[in-house]
Parts: sequence; structure tokens; C-alpha cells
Amino acid sequence: MIYFTGDTHGEISRFKTNSAKKIKKGDTIIVCGDFGFVWNESKEELSNIKWLSKRKYQILFVEGAHENFELLEKFPKVDFCGGKARKISENIYQLMRGEVFEIEGKKIFAFGGGDDEELDVSDFRECPDFVRLPNEQECEHARENLEKAEHKFDYIVTYDAGFKMRGFLEMESNCFNNLHAFLNEVSTTCKFSKWFFGCFHIDRRIPPFYYAVYENIYDSETGKEI
Repeated sequence: MIYFTGDTHGEISRFKTNSAKKIKKGDTIIVCGDFGFVWNESKEELSNIKWLSKRKYQILFVEGAHENFELLEKFPKVDFCGGKARKISENIYQLMRGEVFEIEGKKIFAFGGGDDEELDVSDFRECPDFVRLPNEQECEHARENLEKAEHKFDYIVTYDAGFKMRGFLEMESNCFNNLHAFLNEVSTTCKFSKWFFGCFHIDRRIPPFYYAVYENIYDSETGKEI
């Protein structure tokens, strides 16, 4: 089975809930941004990674708006399930932007990254490389992979959302960027069963295809919380 959840921000408690205990050996859980377990190489963080590495299931994530890209880039980039990923441990991988993966028989398009206009940069002075919006080269690479995949997917996993979805969930906001435009393009050119994203810190289904995810863990087949 494949499961989805939202931002974990380096908090191990998400993986110790009753819902997480239902994830079995050989399953996969995908975190929709702000994984947060690769942040400052502290003793606690390294202990958490060691604990996660002992899980019998696979842990995957796309980057969010709050990541230490400098540290992430120290991990090797490898071939993984038909796409490119960074290997954090034997069972933990970062799904690279614009890549297409075949995971447990499902075709998945991943595109991490995001922005947060409310961030106070001073909060991140010990980790300055925390926001990195996708550039046009990354978007073009994604378009090439979308074309190869014939624009058809079982699941799309992102941190952010297209400007139409953002406008629906944040009607008072008019802060849009190139990432929101690109994700909106994906939503209009691709066919998919479900799209999971984590940037809003809410758990809400937006029929018929979209899932804003946060603290809950969702069964990818049914779209229901486990």
C-alpha cells in the first residue's frame, strides 16, 4: 500500500501514532513536503533518522518551503523506481523535482518546493538555505518527463498547489509565483486519479481529485484517513 501525509517538520511523533502503526512491512508512506529530518545534524535528529531507518516500510518525501537544501545535497542522487531521488538511508528517499516514479505499480509525478510569504528570515539564520523555488530549467525538465509519461498518472505529489487551488483555499491571497503557475499548468494538462499536497497545514478533500494533507495519514486507494 501507498500512504500520504503532510508536513512532518522533523517531528517523530507522526510515525508513532496509531495510524502509523497500521503501515506494514513493504508499504510506502510519502510526506508532502517539509520532511524536516534533514535540518541541522543534531544528536536528536540523527537519532530520529536512525529510528526511522529501522521501520519496515519505505519513507519518501518531496521538499517543502522549509528545508536545509545544503544538507540535502550532501546525500547521493540515485536511480530510484524509474526516476531520480536522494538516498537518505536504506528506506528513506527524497523524490526529486519533476521526476516520474513507478511505485508499487502506481505512476507518480513528484514536484517539491514552495514559498511562504509569512516566513521571517531571521528565524533561519542558522540555516540560510531554506527556501529554493523551482527555476525554469527544473520546470522544463518536468515538462519533458510529463510528455514521456503521456501526461497520465495515478498520483501527483507536491508541497504547493496551482494558483487556482490556492485561490480556492486562500481567497484573500493574491500572492502567486512561477511555481503556482507551473502547477496550475500540470493540473490542466495531466490526467490523474489523486493529487496530494501539504502546504496549507489542513486535512481536507477537495473533490474530485485533490487532497490537502497535514496530520492525518491517507490510504492512496480510498483517499480515506487510516
